[in-house]
Amino acid sequence: MSILKSEELHALTDRIIEGYRLKQTDPEVQDLLTQPLAELQKEAGRLQTHFCGNHVDFCTIINARSGRCGENCKYCAQAACHHTGCEEYGFLDEEEIMKTAKADQDAGANRFAMVTSGRALTGKDFEKALTIYGHMRDKLTIDLCASHGIISREQLHRLRQAGVTSYHHNIETSRRFFPHICTSHTFDDRIRTIKAAQAEGMCVCSGGIIGMGETWQDRLDMAFTLQSLGIESIPINALMAIPGTGMEGRKPLPADDILRTIAIFRFINPTANIRLAAGRKLLPQNGATALKSGASASITGNMLTTSGTTIKEDMEMIRELGLTNH
Repeated sequence: MSILKSEELHALTDRIIEGYRLKQTDPEVQDLLTQPLAELQKEAGRLQTHFCGNHVDFCTIINARSGRCGENCKYCAQAACHHTGCEEYGFLDEEEIMKTAKADQDAGANRFAMVTSGRALTGKDFEKALTIYGHMRDKLTIDLCASHGIISREQLHRLRQAGVTSYHHNIETSRRFFPHICTSHTFDDRIRTIKAAQAEGMCVCSGGIIGMGETWQDRLDMAFTLQSLGIESIPINALMAIPGTGMEGRKPLPADDILRTIAIFRFINPTANIRLAAGRKLLPQNGATALKSGASASITGNMLTTSGTTIKEDMEMIRELGLTNH
């Protein structure tokens, strides 16, 4: 690894703007790991401005079914094998979900997602979700996203018919590191679900979590896997270690590590929305600097197991930054 001269990094940015896409074997990829952060952020900001303009995409989520998950993902508070004291409940009433979606829409969010615990949403709960998505499509204007685990092509088709345009399904980490964080399903299970959602014409939102003990090479591998899949929205979560999970006691990542990851993901996936997710509070100014140096999107509102930021606060922040979500 070496440090690129400022003019070399600038030239690399220009090449990407002109259409070049980094390959895993390119020596510049490793150089991004040692580049002075300020220079890397500056060039990531150039890429962001070129490919995303001043637009910041905001999505909100509701935890529509919580806890009692049979999977063993080490980071997850909702896994039944962990004892975290997380709230457990069945599928929420339609009235509550519709009320939340409308409030988020009126506050300015671009997209609303129902998220459910468990390996897959099936049976009566899946039928209920379809009904609610249909009603949201008919009564609201906000774009609809779904996050219901490892579901079938037929289920994805039915979600698309109900008005869902995006499917969220993280790969979480690299192929190499995945067995270290989950053994109840495989990396390939996730890839198959992503490809099935894409085949149904959905935009796929897929990223992962950093700070779980993976290496920088694992982060690069994750970024290139997402590149190969053509992912359009990439959430980057910084682990917030929850007591009772397999990640209990792990220290939070330094802000500079998170900012470098965001910038590198922008270089590898220049046209994607790089989305701030869990761990925003670890960043300077709650992520404001990241939104000018690689990140073009964010989850907002009340997130699952991490404290979020209100939509109003985020709208004020992007206005101050000279950005817009419309």
